[in-house]
Amino acid sequence: MRPSPLRREPHGPAPCQHRDRHRRRERGVSDDGSRWTTGTVTVDRRTVFYRRSVGGEDGVPIVHLHGFAISGAYLMPTARRLAAHRTNVVPDLPGYGRSEHPGRALGIPALADALLVILDALGLGEVVLVGNSMGCPVGLEVAHMAPERVQRLVLVSPAGGVQNQPMARALAQLARDIARESPRMAPVALPDYVRFGPLNALHLFSELTRFPSLERLLRAPVPALAVLGTRDPLMPPPHRVREVGRLAPEHVTVVVIEGAAHAMNFSHPGELAHVISSWLEGREITDDPDEPGHARVLEIDRG
Repeated sequence: MRPSPLRREPHGPAPCQHRDRHRRRERGVSDDGSRWTTGTVTVDRRTVFYRRSVGGEDGVPIVHLHGFAISGAYLMPTARRLAAHRTNVVPDLPGYGRSEHPGRALGIPALADALLVILDALGLGEVVLVGNSMGCPVGLEVAHMAPERVQRLVLVSPAGGVQNQPMARALAQLARDIARESPRMAPVALPDYVRFGPLNALHLFSELTRFPSLERLLRAPVPALAVLGTRDPLMPPPHRVREVGRLAPEHVTVVVIEGAAHAMNFSHPGELAHVISSWLEGREITDDPDEPGHARVLEIDRG
């Protein structure tokens, strides 16, 4: 059994029992003036920072999972648009952003373990997970480990797999993507990258490139939505997506956003939020003509 960075009983007490254990450790919740609160929870002596929307508590909460070497700050444009009808939570996973560093970069399975403990600490039972980049493998791990905790799973730019191998190829893809991202993201991302450190980033990026995200999606135990950008060099070509998609169960939907690169949660928040909310509410997924980018469901012949 792999070691967990944060103690968790995977088949033990119900979420409410974990909740009571962690709630006493919450501290420092403050309103930022935009109908969001920020705060921390202390889980096994480590401080985890989170952002949480106020109001809109009708549906199952949405939890947003950031990419590698970066905090959840760049996910906020999409999270704000989804917060009208549901609680949205954007944590900084252990070692990222404003959360305490555990001393080493946690791998994807360890981050999934940590996320489950964070959900318990925040009093969240069943949730919708919306991951970007590395957040997609973390979300997939949680869905496979504890499917009863994940109502639905959204994978935005799910990096990992043969299309990102070998490492040199992945680094070249990453370099091309940086040139395609919005320049407005630089002041958001650069401080996080500097804090995380180049050695940690390389170690975790190497693990990320080996994670078979699309293949794991084939065995997703919960309804899943994959959203890909046509300008994302880390994504497989359309023929590969269709090839994998033919093997996917009916509860997997693939949507393409024309003109979007890897971090579309930041660059195309309106279009992405429209796609996610349409899917969650069972509406036909169509393009929002008032937002940049053009969304379309990728037609897949499952034979």
